[in-house]
Amino acid sequence: MYLFSYLKFSKVNFFSLLLALMPISFIAGNMIININILLIIFSVLILYGRDLFSVKFFILDKIIIFFFFFILGTGIFNDISLYLEHQSFSVWRGYFSTTIKSLLFFKYLFLYFTLKFLVEKNLLNLKFFFISCSLSSIFVSLDIVLQLIYGKDIFGFEAPSDLRKLGGPFGDELIAGGFIQRFSVFSFFVIPLFFNKISKKTLMIIIPTLFIIFFLGLIFSGNRMPLLLFVLLICLIAIFQKQTRKYFFPFLLLFSVIFLLAFNFNNKVKKNFQSFYNQMSKIVVIVVNQKNYKNNNIPQYLKEFASFYETWRLNKYIGGGIKNFRYYCHVRDNIDPDSNFVCNMHPHNYYLEILTETGLLGFFTILGIFTIVLYNSFFKKYISKNEFENNNIIVPFIFLFIIEIFPIKSTGSFFTTGNASYLFLILAILVALTQKDNLIDKKNEL
Repeated sequence: MYLFSYLKFSKVNFFSLLLALMPISFIAGNMIININILLIIFSVLILYGRDLFSVKFFILDKIIIFFFFFILGTGIFNDISLYLEHQSFSVWRGYFSTTIKSLLFFKYLFLYFTLKFLVEKNLLNLKFFFISCSLSSIFVSLDIVLQLIYGKDIFGFEAPSDLRKLGGPFGDELIAGGFIQRFSVFSFFVIPLFFNKISKKTLMIIIPTLFIIFFLGLIFSGNRMPLLLFVLLICLIAIFQKQTRKYFFPFLLLFSVIFLLAFNFNNKVKKNFQSFYNQMSKIVVIVVNQKNYKNNNIPQYLKEFASFYETWRLNKYIGGGIKNFRYYCHVRDNIDPDSNFVCNMHPHNYYLEILTETGLLGFFTILGIFTIVLYNSFFKKYISKNEFENNNIIVPFIFLFIIEIFPIKSTGSFFTTGNASYLFLILAILVALTQKDNLIDKKNEL
């Protein structure tokens, strides 16, 4: 009996460690993310394979399974079409390129089910994940500040010459702001959920300090959209989570003071956000008044929107297959031969990319998945009255999911390693927490 309890305890620690390594994997790069995902998947398959395949599938699980098989089906169809109609390109990229990419994308389906299984069977201690996210976010933020001051970060990565963006530990990949926005929010829940013996006086020092660290990291990273999304994220939590409503206005005041100081005393920050404001103003004027998306002088974002629409029309219903936007965009109708515009790898928005690469069928499928998840989590947590109301460990996952699927934002590709790994990680844990019979003891209330 003791041996059985010890083995169970060890398995919980092992799986919790693998999950806790995920934020660190995002810093280390895509190869490490993939290794970590495969370790989670194969560990669960080896230790709990029979139990994993005998779990009950809910309607949401079945829709997610359908989405992945639909991606595979449209990938096969497009490989055949490209071979028949554009053979030179098909030879250059490989005959089954889309099919292979679609099959490799299945690892996120396995990630979803393995993480969901671990949470539902109480084989994960989320405390380790929260701590890892917190420490990783603090490290990245401080590393950005260090790179700003000394021109190099702790790993020796030099700041870009123009200093508009800083990569910190990510080196030449200037995505530090996105990392902070995605993982830092767990820091504000670690102490109330897992270290509730810490005094309120100490908490009143720690929380503002964390805000300052993350704000500085976000501002000096130069990633403007993550900064706006972080502010939106904190505002949503402060508004809907009754225990945090009293901090809403102090948070806005603190953010305003930090931003204004950085804006007025750092010329690079000023130019960066002035440029962002000018771009947004120009986009609004063109959308509202001119409505001419083919003008060579319009911002890049609008050119990508125009290229999305014409590319989507080529494969309206089932899409062109994942990661094929970069090809179909160059064979779309009505291309101006005098234009110097070169299609991007993707349309820089999840929903536009899903429309072009999986068509209307894939788009409405993913929309259905998102709607069901939001209903089962956000609606039941904040609108309806049930036992779910007192579960606060789920709060960061709800709002991070909302921010991740927020439609009006520029994004990387939905189908890349970093974005897909993060989305299905958050999705799996969120779904599992909503489906558990006994969610979280009320002693974990904020």
